[in-house]
Amino acid sequence: MAKEAIKKIKLQIEAGKATPAPPVGTVLGPAGINLQDFCTKYNEATRDRMGDVLPVEISIYEDRSFDFVIKTPPTAFLLMKYAKIKKGSVNGSKEIVSTISQDALREIAEIKLPDLNAYTVEEAMKIVAGTAKNMGIAIEGME
Repeated sequence: MAKEAIKKIKLQIEAGKATPAPPVGTVLGPAGINLQDFCTKYNEATRDRMGDVLPVEISIYEDRSFDFVIKTPPTAFLLMKYAKIKKGSVNGSKEIVSTISQDALREIAEIKLPDLNAYTVEEAMKIVAGTAKNMGIAIEGME
C-alpha cells in the first residue's frame, strides 16, 4: 500500500545551494524531517542546474520520511536570465526594459512546457510571451 502524505510543502530554492539554515530550515524544521538529508539529496539532484532557482514540492509522510519533485524554473526567472536584467519593469507593459528574440522565447517555452497548461510549444510560447509583456520585456517581431 502506498504511503499517504500528511503534508506537502512548496519552496523555491537555488539549485545546489540548499542548507539547513533559513529559509529551508525554518520551513522544514517544524515538519520533523531530517534537514541535512533533504539538503544533501536536493543539492545532488540539482547540481547540473547551478545558479537557477528551482521550485520543489516536498511530500512528507507519517513516518517522517519524504520525497520531492523538482519543477522547472519560474518563467519570470528564465525571462530575466535570457534578457540579462535584474528585475522586470515597475510599470508592467507600459515600460520596455529589455528585448528577447523569438528563439529565446521558444527555448523558454520548451523548458517550461512540462509545467504549463499547454500541449504544444506554440501554446507555451503564448503563455511565456504574456508573462514577458507584463514584465516589460519585448519580443522581436511581436507587438
